[in-house]
Amino acid sequence: MAQQDIFQRIKERMHSDLGRYAPFYGYFTFPKLEGPIGPRMIFNGKEVICWSINNYLGLANHPEVRKVDAEAAQRWGLAYPMGSRLMSGHTALHEQLEKALADFLQKEDAFLLNYGYQGMLSIIPALTDRKDVIIYDSSSHACIVDGVNISFARRFVYAHNDINQLEDRLKKAQRIVRRTKGGILVITEGVFGMHGDLGKLDEIVSLKDRYDFRLLVDDAHGFGVMGPNGRGVAEHFGVQDKVDLIFGTFAKSMAGIGAFVAGDKYVIDFLRHHTRSQIFAKSLPMAMVEGALKRLELLRERKELREQLWKIVNAIQQGLKQRGFDIGKTQSAVTPVFMKGEEVEAANMIIDLRENYRIFVSGVIYPVVEKGTVLIRIIPTAAHTLKEVEETLAAFEDVRPKLEKGYYKGALWLEKYYSLS
Repeated sequence: MAQQDIFQRIKERMHSDLGRYAPFYGYFTFPKLEGPIGPRMIFNGKEVICWSINNYLGLANHPEVRKVDAEAAQRWGLAYPMGSRLMSGHTALHEQLEKALADFLQKEDAFLLNYGYQGMLSIIPALTDRKDVIIYDSSSHACIVDGVNISFARRFVYAHNDINQLEDRLKKAQRIVRRTKGGILVITEGVFGMHGDLGKLDEIVSLKDRYDFRLLVDDAHGFGVMGPNGRGVAEHFGVQDKVDLIFGTFAKSMAGIGAFVAGDKYVIDFLRHHTRSQIFAKSLPMAMVEGALKRLELLRERKELREQLWKIVNAIQQGLKQRGFDIGKTQSAVTPVFMKGEEVEAANMIIDLRENYRIFVSGVIYPVVEKGTVLIRIIPTAAHTLKEVEETLAAFEDVRPKLEKGYYKGALWLEKYYSLS
């Protein structure tokens, strides 16, 4: 068999999966949202109401945050500290942030990570080896799936939020680890970021009465948003002390860069010295660390930010339901809107919303959802207003009958509004 050139194969595969949207670069992929981050931004030369940014508490453009960010950048620049934290990039402020995160989450210690995806990618293989078994939810984020694939551990997946199937997997895993002298790691999410439903943490931790396992929860969309004090989904369910490791990111409620994992001190110490994506990467810049400290302070002390977020969440979710829209089983700020339509219909409806109604939303189609289903994901924030909610609800009421009557079928509309050259 003749050898195949890797780059030739790339040409052949380019238009599969997300690559098939490459011709629409700048519109459906890599769109440019310009201007100060907020509920109204500029897209394709027009002001739009933006529902596609995970700025839950509205901190991205908060004046106190902007002031600290600017002063820290002026004081430190964006280079310091240089090197990985293990070797030369460690500071007292990094430690201060870790302590503040641990205190807030009621854990013994926390480890600061540069990025959420990279962190989870290394945490899973650091915790497990070939003697162990990982069991994870089928709807887990890509960082979990990729981290599991890197690990040498055996793995089982259970159907999304199916606790009976999880228990069945635990029984099988238990038989394996008794033979291998290994352990079991269960991984789930606090808030599932596409559909907005919650991981059943209360039911999962109840299984610890019968099975010996550790629980790692990715609470990227729950941290700062869920629970009476914003600690996340574990607090929401009253099981903060039963979750062994809580993972979160600054890219959602804190509107920044960075992430963390929190748990028992000896586990966090181990991760500090074994998480490869941090050992072999430059330390998080000081300006981002100072900025994160300010964001965490506001998250903890300004409950009105979370109250405003939920005011907007409830308004848009109740408004959609009252108008007969299907928003699935969301229990969080993530607001999915399910409609029936094919791929080109979804694309044209999104173009119509963006260009004619000035509503910037993003759509999801097969294979993330079933064929013939369109998912429009709305991300409310504390910066949105009730007026913007009403404008958006009116736009959705307008486009639904168009979709149902086949108005969006046929050729793609994009060239009417956007130059693809």
